[in-house]
Formats: sequence, structure tokens, C-alpha cells
Amino acid sequence: MAKSSVVLSFHEILLHESDVELLGGPHWLNDTVISFYFEYLEKVLFKNANEILFVSPEVTQCIKMVQASEISIFLEPLDIDTKKFVFFALNDNNSPDKAGGSHWSLLVFSKTENCFYHFDSSSGSNHDVAWDFASHLMSYWKKGGTINFVDKECLQQNNGYDCGVHVICNTERLATHAQNHQEINSCEMSVKINPNIKRKEILGIIHNLSKSK
Repeated sequence: MAKSSVVLSFHEILLHESDVELLGGPHWLNDTVISFYFEYLEKVLFKNANEILFVSPEVTQCIKMVQASEISIFLEPLDIDTKKFVFFALNDNNSPDKAGGSHWSLLVFSKTENCFYHFDSSSGSNHDVAWDFASHLMSYWKKGGTINFVDKECLQQNNGYDCGVHVICNTERLATHAQNHQEINSCEMSVKINPNIKRKEILGIIHNLSKSK
């Protein structure tokens, strides 16, 4: 199927009309929309936070599929050794050659706490996916000793399609906390998330960026 026309080219991301339409709801957000927002966080909101890394869903999917000995191929170009907090948007897609999946959750590695924290807006749905991915990465970060894995409570979605918006909101909140406090564990995660407002906010960001080109 032919791609719809390009709405915005933002650093490494091309947003098409079909991607932007997903933000109108009620739709599941795809890899491209989440990658765009991760890029926006890195290049705009947290451009001075050199200790924080937002890994795109595409790179995360590649890491899932390679041998542990090949993980460095994807992480070292991102200056991973200089980062204290690494954010991964995870989905339950196990196919190595196509985007997809049905549920997003957020995995954060905190080097300062030597811990993976998992935030799932449909509690338990992505536990196995997150644990498998964290275990895969532990061999890469094992130089720091034992690494913990913790499923953290967070606000739960009330439908079957807003998981991606929750990942975006949780990422932004946790990154702000990490920047201010240099840890993840104490971040208050019961603050209300309004997915419809966040969708409109992201549409506004896209509109403003496209006008400035």
C-alpha cells in the first residue's frame, strides 16, 4: 500500500498523513508516532539533558531480535556509556521484519540505581516482554554487578488503544524526574493522564514544527 504524503520531516523521522491521523483517536499509536515524540523529547524538551537517552521503537525492536553479542552495534552509536537513564518503548511484536504489535509499555534502565523499571498501563500485559528484553540487556550492562527488575505501579488505561499515549506521558514525566533528582524510583506515577488532551498537544507540536520548516 502506498504511503500517504509527508506532513513533517523532523531529524530522523518522517511523519505521514496516515501517522498523524492516528493521533485524532480512537487509534493505537504506531512506531512512527512514538519515535517522533521520543525524537522531540531528545532534540527539544531534554536537549540539555545529556544523561538521558530515548531509544526509538525501531532500534528497540532490532535489539530484541539480535544476539546479546550484537547489542553494542545498536547502542554504542547512541553514546550509551555516557547515559544514566535509558528509555525504551516496548511492544509485544515478535516479528523481526515488520512493525506492529498490540500493546506498548515503557522500560527504563537507571544506571544510578542499577535497575530496570517497567511501567505498564495495562498491568501485567507486557511483563514477559519487558522481562525478556531486560534480561537480554543485562548481559550488556552486567559490568555494574547485579541488576534488578521492578514492575512499577502506574496509571491504568481505560480502553484498548491508549497504551502508546500512556508511554509518552510516562516517559516525559519520568525523564523530568530523572533530570531533577537523578533517580527514577521515587517518581509519583498516580498523576492523572488525559490521553485526549495529550493527543491534541502532540498534534499542535506537529503543526507548529511543520509551519516552521
